[in-house]
Amino acid sequence: MKNEAMLLLEFLDNHDIDIFDKQFVVNNKFGDESLRELVNSDYFRVIEKGKYVRHNFSDEIVIGSFLAKDGGVAYWTAMHFHGLTEQIPNVIYVQTSNAKQNKTIFGVRYKFIRVKSDKLIGYKAIGYGNHQFQISDIEKTIVDCFDLPKHSGGYAEIIKAFKRADLRPQKMVKYCKAVNNIAVVKRLAFLCELLAKPQMDYFIEYAQSVKNEKYNLFESDGERKGKTDRRWRLIMNMDKDEIMEIANS
Repeated sequence: MKNEAMLLLEFLDNHDIDIFDKQFVVNNKFGDESLRELVNSDYFRVIEKGKYVRHNFSDEIVIGSFLAKDGGVAYWTAMHFHGLTEQIPNVIYVQTSNAKQNKTIFGVRYKFIRVKSDKLIGYKAIGYGNHQFQISDIEKTIVDCFDLPKHSGGYAEIIKAFKRADLRPQKMVKYCKAVNNIAVVKRLAFLCELLAKPQMDYFIEYAQSVKNEKYNLFESDGERKGKTDRRWRLIMNMDKDEIMEIANS
């Protein structure tokens, strides 16, 4: 007769389960002892307290999403996933409203970016069954990356990503409202016009309606110097020719 540990393993096999938590095991009437036995026998590996994967499972994006169920994979990782940059980030960036410590799992680094729960929108579910994960869609990725460029590979990368992205203006407005960063709206609107982004009139109109009189740096972490753009109230600490060269590179 099979013991409970083997029955649990068989149950996971039958349901194609590779990543799960303790609550899933309990809900399916299996006990702690069966979990411990299978961990000690290297059938399962612990990725976080109370969270497990099968010994041969290592999909870093699925793991990252599973570790932050209220949010999803975002920023530079999402930018690369959507084909907006050739640069491969060496960190999996995950957006969440919970305070979580960064960690390394199976040699992969995970960085958890804590944001207000209002910002946790704009994810799409990718994959099937137990391997499904949440990742920010293209428009949310662009807005997030301009909101927090330090998690996005820097300004050169996000300018190139913006140029490449096929953007829906209604979604851009929705996510900008959620992020609630007027400086980001002004930078994006400036780029829409400079790079002649097609069909973005709705977004430009929105940006005009919310822009304030304060002057913000175009490159948020750059030096406070350069000409001013009066239309969008920006201090152009990156030259327009430089921006165009970056965008078209």
